[in-house]
Amino acid sequence: MAAGRGEFFRSLLEGLERKSAQPGPGRGQPGPGRGQPGPGRGQPGPGRGQPGPGERQRGRRRRKRPLRGAPSSVGGNERSRSELRTERQKTSSSKENFIERLPSEILIKILSYLDSPSLFCISLVSKLFHRLSSDDVMWHKIYNAEFGRQVWKPKGWDDAALKVDPAEDPSAGHWKKLYFKTVAGQEMSKWRRELKDISPYTGLPKHTEQVLRSLNVSWELTVCDCLGHEKKMEQSRAYFFKSSAIICWSNGSFPKYHHISNIQLHGVRKEPKGPEVRRPAWRSLILKLDMKTHSGWFFGKDKLIKLMHLPPGFIVGIWRGQSNVAFIMVSLHLHKLVEKSLLGSPVCPYSEPADLSPVDDSDPEFGLHGYTLHFILHNTGSEIMSGHFCKLSCHTVQIQRGWVELRVISRTNLSQHRSLSGNITMPWKSDAMEGSVEFRFGSDPFFSALTVLPQNCCIVSLTLLDEIQKPFWCVSSPIRVTMVKKAPSSDYSGEHFAMDFQNPEGQVKMSLVWLKEQKQFFLISLIIYVPVFKVNKHFSTEY
Repeated sequence: MAAGRGEFFRSLLEGLERKSAQPGPGRGQPGPGRGQPGPGRGQPGPGRGQPGPGERQRGRRRRKRPLRGAPSSVGGNERSRSELRTERQKTSSSKENFIERLPSEILIKILSYLDSPSLFCISLVSKLFHRLSSDDVMWHKIYNAEFGRQVWKPKGWDDAALKVDPAEDPSAGHWKKLYFKTVAGQEMSKWRRELKDISPYTGLPKHTEQVLRSLNVSWELTVCDCLGHEKKMEQSRAYFFKSSAIICWSNGSFPKYHHISNIQLHGVRKEPKGPEVRRPAWRSLILKLDMKTHSGWFFGKDKLIKLMHLPPGFIVGIWRGQSNVAFIMVSLHLHKLVEKSLLGSPVCPYSEPADLSPVDDSDPEFGLHGYTLHFILHNTGSEIMSGHFCKLSCHTVQIQRGWVELRVISRTNLSQHRSLSGNITMPWKSDAMEGSVEFRFGSDPFFSALTVLPQNCCIVSLTLLDEIQKPFWCVSSPIRVTMVKKAPSSDYSGEHFAMDFQNPEGQVKMSLVWLKEQKQFFLISLIIYVPVFKVNKHFSTEY
């Protein structure tokens, strides 16, 4: 449009110059019927010798305005009208879309040679192709050719749902929708069959990691700053454990920590790379964190970085002495991770359907016994401690302040105490450097216990199963060690520490003791607290 305006003003200027140099007929030079004097014409008189204002205005109205965007004259010679007409015809013919001028029947015949992915992609070209590529007759043939009589039916559907209503508008795309529902249903049935093999040790599907890798699922992080700029990053590394996965992002330029407004985590399924790939990647929202309502808190540090914990499971590594972000990690529990990564929408997370257990009125303690706990302390590289605890229970008299107490390891029962196989550390890795936030009690003369201990942190992943061995509470989150100033009475003479975690669905309280001679931790107490309203909702009880 800028070029058109320039040509217009240049043409107007040249027209004004020609007008001042060569006055047109009826003004300064005689013309037919104008130069000969006649009655009332040849003699000068008032209002006759010079054109009046009214005549000048009429002359301006009679002159044609220059064509916008018309090419200017070269060397003072104007193009002929035939040349301009020919050029306009060429321009209009070049912009004409001959494909859309074809009849709809011919276009549908051409589209009928395409496969289903190509039809889906061409429907995004224009409104015309979107309407034609949804033709029910065409999709009915594709549906029958691919599935035939072996039709997958969604739950709750009957045979009448597979038939086309004669009064239904063919442009509604009934068979197109049914085709994609059938494809999605068959694919879901396939990977759900693979997830039916449950581990008796963890209560979770054995092949969650294999299914995620076979479906080419990865996780994408979207970081938005205060100005509304978004930065999307693909995962750098993923660490899988028996009941959780840790995803890391360290490749890319992050906004400064105090400039981050929100963080979004999406599960992304990408098609294998190749020339036959046509479909875009599907993004399923898993977590969305608003920094205004979920402020982070200090979690640990070493000589290079400090860690900030953003509940529920994000860890942000910041270079010490500045606010630049080195990496971001998130801990995810494997329970329903496949569904969360695939079945959510780009803006809405996957919601698990309610599955209430049957009520057993014969047992007054129903819902308070028969629990099983699978418990792991780990970091990004190895397990620090793991345990499997069965037959956990609680009596109604032990319910206090709305919490059900499940005592897993008792402080007074020495046979239940467990040693931690490794030190409490949190290895990290950025684009150019790596390190570890670890326990250094008494090993560095420049540090004391009070200054070093807040640096110790790891990941806790627990799976609490109900009496029918179904997941009741699943969580994977960072947790840190704090020193207990007043050590409780026990059979250990070392320093005592605590590791606590809490969210709306439960609490974890651990007590540890540091044995200086062995240079290792002992877990001497582990208690799980579950809110009463969660028990009542799950078992349909009224405790």
